[in-house]
Amino acid sequence: MTPLAALPVTAKINRGSQALPWVFVLYAAATLLHFAHNAQFLTQYPHLPPSWSRADIYGAWCCLMALGLLGYGLYRFGRRTTGLSVLALYAILGFGGLLHYTRAPMAHHSAMMNTTIWAEAFAGALLLANVIMLSGVATGSTRSAGPQVHR
Repeated sequence: MTPLAALPVTAKINRGSQALPWVFVLYAAATLLHFAHNAQFLTQYPHLPPSWSRADIYGAWCCLMALGLLGYGLYRFGRRTTGLSVLALYAILGFGGLLHYTRAPMAHHSAMMNTTIWAEAFAGALLLANVIMLSGVATGSTRSAGPQVHR
């Protein structure tokens, strides 16, 4: 397998672009799983505000998903830099689930709670890595790890 850094820019674009829909769907599914679990077991999550309702949780997920769809749509329809910027924000929001641990330690969450929190964060990291790779390619960054010789 050829290291990604050794591939020409067009090959990087193809690989990153081919992976993007799959990573996007993986992250969307992970966020839905986490938000749905939050909504279904809202009272069991440690120290969440009692004013939150299931509808609030699903509404928040819909807003998050709308942001992701906007970014993906912009990217697919030619507004690559703007789309990747929105997708980066969408991916970064996946780390928000880790804020559960500011309210209570990991041991106070059930195994399923921890699984959905970490699945969302991991999928967000994968999406962010893909977006960063594509944005480096989109901006024409072809830096390698070795020294640059200018003639």
